[in-house]
Amino acid sequence: MRKIFLIILLVGFVGYAGFNLAESVTPYVTIAEARASSNGVQVKGLLDKNFTPQQTCDEFTFSLQDEETGETMRVKFDGIKPDQFDEAYHIVAIGKYEAADESFHAKKLLIKCPSKYEGQKPQA
Repeated sequence: MRKIFLIILLVGFVGYAGFNLAESVTPYVTIAEARASSNGVQVKGLLDKNFTPQQTCDEFTFSLQDEETGETMRVKFDGIKPDQFDEAYHIVAIGKYEAADESFHAKKLLIKCPSKYEGQKPQA
């Protein structure tokens, strides 16, 4: 009887963990795919230099550009401008596209800066 209880408990825990993990995984997509998706996704792109980022009291807005196609998309982040945003090479926005205001609402931003060690040669 005790073995059956432990097996049921173990199966329940694995099922619960798997369900929560599946919800937290967000795939990388292109800007076009983000616009078409109704789920949360990750969009990687370059900072669009043709749009000036704007900070209001509770929202940071900027434009992301697809590295391959050049397509752009406005991103609204609930928060303040991240550190090192101006030095960013790539930006990953995690969130969901809202067709109502034609912008991507990011819950989280990942700033990818060029490595400060890139191009340096080891000293002999």
